[in-house]
Amino acid sequence: MSTGALARWTRACATHPWRVVVAWIAIIAVLVLAVGAFGGQLRDAFEIPGSDTQKATDLIEAEFQAEQGGVLNLVFAAPAGEALDTPERRAAIEQAVTRLQSAEFAPTDERAGLESVGDPFDESTVSDDGRIAYTEAQFDRVIYEKDRDAVVAVQDAVRETVEPVGVIVEFNGDAEYPPLEQGTQELLGLLAAIIVLLVVFRTFVASVIPIVLAITAVATAFMLLFLLAGLTDINTVTPLLVSMIGLGVGIDYSLFIVTRFRQLLHEGLSPRDAAAEAGASAGRAVLFAGATVAISVTGLAFFGLDFVTKLGFGSALGVLTTVLIANSLLLAVLALLGHKVDRLKVPFLRPIDDSEAAREKTLVARWGRFVTAHAGIVFTVLLVVGLGLAATSMLVRLGAADQGTQPKEQTSRRAYDLLAEGFGAGFNGPIPIVVDVNGDPGAPQRIYDGVEGLQGVASVAEPQFNDAKSVAIVFVTPDSAPQDEETDRLVDRLRADVVPAATEGSDAVAYVSGLTAAFKDIGERIVERLPLFLLYIIGVTFIVLAMAFRSIVVSLTAAVTTILSAFIGFGVLTLVVQEGHLLGLTGLDRTGPIETFVPPIAFAILFGLSMDYMVFLMSRIREEHVHGLKTRDAVDHGIAAIGRVVVAAALIMGTVFAAFVLSGDRVAKEFGLLLAVAILTDALVVRMTLVPAFFTLLQEKTWYMPRWLDRLLPNITIEPPHDSEAAAAALAGADAPEPEATEA
Repeated sequence: MSTGALARWTRACATHPWRVVVAWIAIIAVLVLAVGAFGGQLRDAFEIPGSDTQKATDLIEAEFQAEQGGVLNLVFAAPAGEALDTPERRAAIEQAVTRLQSAEFAPTDERAGLESVGDPFDESTVSDDGRIAYTEAQFDRVIYEKDRDAVVAVQDAVRETVEPVGVIVEFNGDAEYPPLEQGTQELLGLLAAIIVLLVVFRTFVASVIPIVLAITAVATAFMLLFLLAGLTDINTVTPLLVSMIGLGVGIDYSLFIVTRFRQLLHEGLSPRDAAAEAGASAGRAVLFAGATVAISVTGLAFFGLDFVTKLGFGSALGVLTTVLIANSLLLAVLALLGHKVDRLKVPFLRPIDDSEAAREKTLVARWGRFVTAHAGIVFTVLLVVGLGLAATSMLVRLGAADQGTQPKEQTSRRAYDLLAEGFGAGFNGPIPIVVDVNGDPGAPQRIYDGVEGLQGVASVAEPQFNDAKSVAIVFVTPDSAPQDEETDRLVDRLRADVVPAATEGSDAVAYVSGLTAAFKDIGERIVERLPLFLLYIIGVTFIVLAMAFRSIVVSLTAAVTTILSAFIGFGVLTLVVQEGHLLGLTGLDRTGPIETFVPPIAFAILFGLSMDYMVFLMSRIREEHVHGLKTRDAVDHGIAAIGRVVVAAALIMGTVFAAFVLSGDRVAKEFGLLLAVAILTDALVVRMTLVPAFFTLLQEKTWYMPRWLDRLLPNITIEPPHDSEAAAAALAGADAPEPEATEA
């Protein structure tokens, strides 16, 4: 039997299962109470320390206190070809504005309310053709999810007043950001996962266990996330990443442990011994895999962008809770279920023969032998195709996709389209130039004069000063949409030419800000810190894998091929979302740049998750090699033994990620598509095909390790220490890897 600290822990969980179950019920109950008492609200906060955008934001917050509440844009339109300013329509719109200004929508201590509502029939707020008009309704506070009811009440009041007379009304602005809808994509992902599990396990009981564990892990991670939100700002997209990552790894990790448990049961161990041994072996690999995700995600801190770091750490919550629950609660449940785990057989599917002879005849085993028999051709073809797909990532343009790329079902998208039609494409993304005059009150006017008539500028507003006349804002409206490359170039000209010329010889300081400028600043920070980020996660992972597999070839191959998988994913994302190929399949109807923060977060997550498959597969191949097989034979036997589970795990995680393409949010679609493509490519093409072919070509050089490095690095293995070599041999035929991590 296994020994060591982890083995003692797993044996304790399996020996006293009810204690573990009760303990987890108590933990979850405490978390529920804690969230009710101390949980916070999610809030989108994008701070870019030291950037022009951040300096401008800080100045506005400090000097324009009266304008700190959320803004809801009310966009009115007549039917196509008609005018909005008919007596009946004008009266209805004015009645709606009057109602919003009444005590019904006044702010209270408990509820957000409106401080002011503008005039939609002001000369500057009506389109030239008279069909479209807009106004701003400003709330008394920043709008969070808890204030959503107040925003909806305003929208409902306006709609019921103006729609009966044929007025179309849509809404956008920073107050119109409804919570991301979750549930449908998770349900579809779970349905796909359970189909794969039924094929793998052939019993309903065994198939349901990974699903229940994943849901429990995600729910626990959600509660921890909202507790963190009470202490710091957590972005609204984070729960989506938590559920996406948590469901994927939750099902995958439990799949390996349940597979190992069932095999040990079939070999004659008692339920408690089988649960303990499954935790000590497969559970150790889960622990190792979870640690690689944690290592990767901590690398996001190198970018110095708080919201990127928090998005990454929030995503890792699903992984960490899964590791904890898999190595405690899951083992307890398995010990209690015992042989009942094989109940409720799936009709029309024959039970799987888990013997070594049967495994050698499976499709996966035959695929492994095909790869090793034609290693040269397989490696060359896949490498060329992979590099070709990865090269398409060079087309990527990072930036901020505007609301015009969101699905048309959203009122913010329809409002965006109406404003662009009535007032020009750039109206939706004005570029504010914030001027700290520092004793030079003429600086804002000089900036205004420098901007007026500039190529790419549709209009520029007169400088708006704060009450103290110490800070001014010059609003520039570009000819192009916020996400267009022309707008990027305009921001560059303003920063490089207009602002320096206007402030030369003056103490005044000006900062070009706005959405486009902010994402340019984020992109510059990411590019600047990218080498440190890559050096950290690749370097640390290389060292850990070198310690585990005692081969620099294996660890280097893992790092390089993961980068290849990531760039293939980025390439496909670029071709679909940015270039528009098969765009309709994602539910989007307009192309745009890839959000600047998506690649680093996705890469950190992918790097951790892809190591799971490398660890699970290579631990088995190395075990076969250590037991005396040549590299090619070790690859054949390793794929035959563990390949079926790796393929199932990849299909589950890939389908869970792909289901998020059905989300109504563009960023969620980007993460779902990128991670699904990258994970499926990494597991099915790279780990199960390209890497085995490469190692077959290298033969015994696969295991090369310089002697000096071998002496220097500690020896951690992914295989648990056993009481005897006989016990180790008895466990050698497992379908799940027999992890090799050091004793605590």
